[in-house]
Amino acid sequence: MLDRDGFRPNVGIVLINQRNQVFWGKRIRTHSWQFPQGGIDRGETPEQAMIRELHEEIGLQPEHVRIVARTRDWLRYEVPDRYIRRDARGHYKGQKQIWFLLQLLGHDWDLNLRATDHPEFDAWRWSDYWVPLDAVVEFKRGVYEMALTELSRYLPRHEQRMRSLREDLRELHAVEGEGFAAQEAHGAAPAKGPEPS
Repeated sequence: MLDRDGFRPNVGIVLINQRNQVFWGKRIRTHSWQFPQGGIDRGETPEQAMIRELHEEIGLQPEHVRIVARTRDWLRYEVPDRYIRRDARGHYKGQKQIWFLLQLLGHDWDLNLRATDHPEFDAWRWSDYWVPLDAVVEFKRGVYEMALTELSRYLPRHEQRMRSLREDLRELHAVEGEGFAAQEAHGAAPAKGPEPS
């Protein structure tokens, strides 16, 4: 299904874990890494296609994720002729994509690259959100950068939580230090845990 400009409607998925790291899949039998993506079938909405692709490519169900955001408009990339099947040359130009930012609510072990008989990936990893894109096939890099940039403003904020956690730890260490100093002043040794076996 192509639009009149020769672009196939498609969805892309940026899946993040609780540390805002992104899921990268290694395309089967290649050395290139990419985000899950796939075509929108006739009659499907972008969200329906995303849910289907999420299961087909990495084995996740809707309850495993939360939709955080999506791109406002289609993002397009053109596919070089050498990657286009000969019978599609002349009318197929590339992909237009709606990108979704999803947060994993489940666990790493919920991911399954063999959820269907036609796996897309043979390995996966978590990477920093702004990982360099040189492992991505060259003609997709611009769209990846646009999608990551647009979606980055919706990333869950951990800075405030981390700051208060650091302050709590500092207070705890200060209290423990005072307790230790008081014990030393009274000649008592701090309590020791069990010896490792």
